[in-house]
Amino acid sequence: MRKIIVLALVGLAAQLVDGALGMGYGLTSTTLLLVAGVAPAAASASVHLAEVGTSLASGVAHWRFGNVDWQVVRRIALPGAVGAFLGATVLSALSTAVAAPWVAGILFALGLTLLVRFARPLPPPRPGRTRRRFLAPLGLVAGFVDATGGGGWGPVATPSLLVDGRLAPCRVIGSVDTAEVIVAAAASAGFLVGLGGAGFLGPTVLALLAGGLVAAPLAAWLVRLVPTQVLGVAVGGMVLLTNARVLAHAADLPAAAVAIGYVALGLAWLAATLLAVRAMRRAASAAMAQVVPLPTT
Repeated sequence: MRKIIVLALVGLAAQLVDGALGMGYGLTSTTLLLVAGVAPAAASASVHLAEVGTSLASGVAHWRFGNVDWQVVRRIALPGAVGAFLGATVLSALSTAVAAPWVAGILFALGLTLLVRFARPLPPPRPGRTRRRFLAPLGLVAGFVDATGGGGWGPVATPSLLVDGRLAPCRVIGSVDTAEVIVAAAASAGFLVGLGGAGFLGPTVLALLAGGLVAAPLAAWLVRLVPTQVLGVAVGGMVLLTNARVLAHAADLPAAAVAIGYVALGLAWLAATLLAVRAMRRAASAAMAQVVPLPTT
């Protein structure tokens, strides 16, 4: 019972991050399941099945708050589903010994991407529509990485759309979260083909789903209030540190090298947090400077 409660809290925290940031549910949940000793394919399969329900709830909530661009959802979701199905079948064919460092390596790279991306100022929105020839390849790659890494749809799609700069951050996050319903369903179908029904951990799926459903409406509301950069850096640092353990074990590194590596990652995390806070303060100061004071009489 205690384990189920812990998993539900993991699902709640992961969905709060994902709904407010446009990424993090799969990364956070899969990383913690791997640390608990769950096989990579089973962890990714269970997380994606739970994500079908949590993404649906999140998408509805984002739609109600006006955070969804349906044209972007249509153009990114179907290629993402194709990539996710292919990625799930690839991961299902790998042995646990091979898959564990592979998945940890993908998650580590995505965590580093988050750290670097959100330590810098976010670009302002640009006028115009996001191009179709950009969205389809992005969805395909993000879906494949998501299924093979147990998470990655948001960390690949959200920063890419933010860099493109044609949508406001809240609409980027809402659109990516809404499209994730189809991507997660396709990944679950791929795992069902590759692993069968036994590949899904029923109690884990239900616990993650329960926590995520509670958090989804709150996260869609918080997306306009939470400091996105600090949250992105926090998730990136957590993912880096937890997956560094798996990579160090796979490489059979000596204890001294592991300790030095953890210290370096911790310092990088701290530096990225400070840079993110400084970027937020500069953006706030620039916004204040643009405010024209009302004339006094």
